Amino acid sequence: MKQVRWFDRKFDFNYEENIFPSIVERLLGTTLRLEDKLSKIPLAKQTIKLDNEWSILEHIGHLSDLEPLWQIRLQEILAGKEFMTAADLQNTKTEQAPHNNKSYTELIGEFAQLREQTLKMIEPLDENEIYKSSLHPRLKTPMRVMDLFLFVAEHDDHHLAKITELNRLL
Repeated sequence: MKQVRWFDRKFDFNYEENIFPSIVERLLGTTLRLEDKLSKIPLAKQTIKLDNEWSILEHIGHLSDLEPLWQIRLQEILAGKEFMTAADLQNTKTEQAPHNNKSYTELIGEFAQLREQTLKMIEPLDENEIYKSSLHPRLKTPMRVMDLFLFVAEHDDHHLAKITELNRLL
C-alpha cells in the first residue's frame, strides 16, 4: 500500500477533548520505535536511495532536522504570535546533511536528545496553554499546542512508515 505524500496530507483539528496526554505518549515512544525498527534492518540497506528519495538513515536524520522547528513553533504559540515559523518546504537541511555517513545509533541518539528537550518544554504546560493557537503557515489553519504535537506525532509516524516501506522494497 502506497503512503500519501506528507505535503498532500490534510489535517482536521476540530476535536475539543484533551488528548494531549496520549499525544505525549506517542512522542515519547518514537525513539524506542526507531531503535527497535533499525536494529532489525541490515546495515547495507540503511543508506540505499530508491528513485532518488531519502535513504532510511536520511529519514531518521530528517526527524532531528525538524525537531528545532517544533520547539520554535511551541514558543511562538505560547507567546501569542499570529503565525508560526514556516518550514523549509525544500528540506534543505536534510538534503545537505551527511546523514548517510553516520550510524543509525548516532542518528537516533541525536534525535533522542532533541526530542528530550521538546518533551521538557511541554511537560510543564497546563490545560489553558495546550489550547492556545497560532496559524500554521502552509495549512492556513489555527493550530493549538495540542494540534501541533499531534501533527509532530503524525510526522514521526509518516517517517517510521517510510522506513518500513523502504526496508520492504530493498
